[in-house]
Amino acid sequence: MAASGQAPTAGEYIVHHLQHLQKDFSFNSVKQTSIVDFFFVQSRFCFLFSAAGCFGLFLFVEGSSQGDCGCPRTLPSGGRNFGGMVENQAKGVIHNAQSRKLIAPMALTVFIWIFLMNAMDMLPVDFLPAIWHSAGPALGFKDYMRVVPTADLSTTLGLSVSVLLLCLIYNIKIKGLGGWGHELISAPFGAHPLLWPFNLAMQIIEFVAKTVSHGMRLFGNMFAGELVFMLIALMGGVWAWNFNPISGGFWLGFGHVVAGTIWTLFHIMVITLQAFIFMMLALIYLGQAHDAH
Repeated sequence: MAASGQAPTAGEYIVHHLQHLQKDFSFNSVKQTSIVDFFFVQSRFCFLFSAAGCFGLFLFVEGSSQGDCGCPRTLPSGGRNFGGMVENQAKGVIHNAQSRKLIAPMALTVFIWIFLMNAMDMLPVDFLPAIWHSAGPALGFKDYMRVVPTADLSTTLGLSVSVLLLCLIYNIKIKGLGGWGHELISAPFGAHPLLWPFNLAMQIIEFVAKTVSHGMRLFGNMFAGELVFMLIALMGGVWAWNFNPISGGFWLGFGHVVAGTIWTLFHIMVITLQAFIFMMLALIYLGQAHDAH
C-alpha cells in the first residue's frame, strides 16, 4: 500500500483487496525459519455459511414433512413453493426415489449455502476490512480481509470436486463396480477392445471438464462482480480523499452512489442465478451418474 498519510493508487487499492487473510505460524529452531501462511479467510466463511445453509435446510424439514425435500406444512407458501421447485427439478433428472431422499435436500442446502456466500459481495467493499484493520494484526493475522468466499477458486473448485465425488459414489452404487467399469471402457465409441483406451480417455476428460467448468463458472462470475464493486468503491474513495465540491469531484461521489445502487440491484439477480445454476448442474451431473450410457 501507499506510504502512511498518502492515498493508495487505484492499482494498489485493488491489489490489496485481492489479497487473502492469512495466519502466520513461526517454527522455532536454531534460527528462525520462514513463515508458513495459510488458512484463507474463505475457509472460515465456508464453515460459517455451511452451518447457516444447514440451518436454512432445517427450517425446511422441521415438522411434518412432505416430498423428498421434506418441506413442512407449517412453512410459508413461498418456502413450500421453492422447496417444491427443487424437489421437482430433482425428480426431473434423478428417477431413483431412494437417491432423491439425499440428493434433493443436498441440492437445497447447496443453493442456500452458495447464495449466502455470494451475498457477501453486497456488503460495502471496505466495511469488514476496516473493522479487521485494527483487530487482525493484533491476533497475528496479516492485514488483509477478502470477504467473498466464492470469489476464491479454491472454494468453488472444492465445491465442484465434492459434486464429482458424489457422482463417482453414485456411479458405483447404482451400476455396481463392474457395470461402471464396463461403461468407462465401452462408451461413447463402442465396446470393441481396440476402442477401450479411447473410451476411457474420453470419460476421464469428461469428468475433469465438468468439474473444472462447474467451479470456474461460479468463480468467474463472482470474481468479476467483486472487481466491479472495487472500481465503484474507487470512485467514492477518490471523491472522499479529494473532497472539493467546486472542482467537480462531486460527480465522482454522485457516480459512486448511482453506479453502486444500479450494480447492487443487478447483482442480486446474479448471485441468485449463480447459486441456482450451480445447484442445477450438480443435479444434472448426479442424474447422469444414475443413467447408463
